[in-house]
Amino acid sequence: MSADPGTIRVGVVGLGYWGPNLARNLAAIPGCEVSWLCDASEEARAKLEPAFPLARSTDVIGDLLDDDELDAVALATPVPTHAALSVAVAEAGKHCFVEKPLATTAADAERAVAAAESAERTLMVGHLLEYHPAVARLKELIDGDELGELYYIYGNRLNLGKLRADENALWSLGAHDVSVALHLIGEEPEECLAHGASYVREGVQDVVFCYLRFPSGIVAHLHLSWLDPHKERRLTVVGARRMATFDDMQIEGKLTIYDKGFDEDTRSWGEYIARSGDTFSPRIPNVEPLRIECEHFIHCVRTGEAPRSDGHSGLHVVRVLERLQRSLDGQAAGAARASRVP
Repeated sequence: MSADPGTIRVGVVGLGYWGPNLARNLAAIPGCEVSWLCDASEEARAKLEPAFPLARSTDVIGDLLDDDELDAVALATPVPTHAALSVAVAEAGKHCFVEKPLATTAADAERAVAAAESAERTLMVGHLLEYHPAVARLKELIDGDELGELYYIYGNRLNLGKLRADENALWSLGAHDVSVALHLIGEEPEECLAHGASYVREGVQDVVFCYLRFPSGIVAHLHLSWLDPHKERRLTVVGARRMATFDDMQIEGKLTIYDKGFDEDTRSWGEYIARSGDTFSPRIPNVEPLRIECEHFIHCVRTGEAPRSDGHSGLHVVRVLERLQRSLDGQAAGAARASRVP
């Protein structure tokens, strides 16, 4: 592929909001070169070209796919294009990083996974929070049984944010917290329920409440909204021994551990007393999660190691989102039928 066997050459497709961040982080990794910039917008390309004077620029992704020296493609294009472009990248014999979610349907996600496996190329989905140092530390605590048996997880991802016409709050915001919940729990839920409402744009839910029940009995509740007075990105994990909160809005102390719970009173069989011990925040490395994510992708391309958020992981997230969407659709259909009852 690349002329220098020690260099991984990557092309970035989609130079809107997130693509330039990907390009910046990839270019800063030793042994990685951003060789192509691709976007349909001439203005978007012109804005980024000065920062990457050695990269070629185009509005046609086929130029990247035809470059035999290009090793990988990073996709930051609109969500509906993710699956088809991932398949095209794999069929061109190149490794693929694709922003979340992998697809808008499980069937399309399965095709992307199958194409990467058939081509024996890396497929990694950009579930950024799985690479956040605080989430990584939380995962270590859970796996090390520091919190005890997990009971439940709940998350708030709220803002008075940009109104979208092409996707609802579930697909816009939910991929973040669904991916983290699956990552922390290590299971796929057996029950997926969602309720939502469309207050600003008819037919586009701007607030969604999700309920997930896992085979182990753990439950998760997610509140997703871009119609809220608070800006929150917080996830709380409740265990039998301790509890923990990941708050991404905090400058410091993004992860807080609470030594709280119920202990059995040995003096009286069956009686439990509340325990409230120390509250502390472990030291979390101040490293940009996107840099960690990009470094992980290049490492996997170089070594053949399966990414933490590989295609199968991305498929699991899409499958859960699709099931939640069906629940939302069923709720909306039921409400419509009820409104027609005289």
